Amino acid sequence: MGDTPARTSGAKSRRSTAEEQKKRGLFGSILQFFREVVAELKKVVTPTRRELVNYTLVVLGFVIVMMLLVTGLDFIFGKLAGFVFAGSPLWPLW
Repeated sequence: MGDTPARTSGAKSRRSTAEEQKKRGLFGSILQFFREVVAELKKVVTPTRRELVNYTLVVLGFVIVMMLLVTGLDFIFGKLAGFVFAGSPLWPLW
């Protein structure tokens, strides 16, 4: 059994793009890049106000949780370092 049509066309398209890039040159490649950028930017969808508020609240919630986690770990490791190196008691916590 031979190559399937998908494989054959895929190989041809890869060869043709390589040949097109050689024919296009530097400025043609740059122009093609900007055309592709504009084509991708046309696909961008602006979120609704409700989605934007929801995304913002999720991000703020995540940041607050991470701040609390880092603060707690900093406090714990600070207390342990003080206990190990300075001999300060672990309790009271302040």
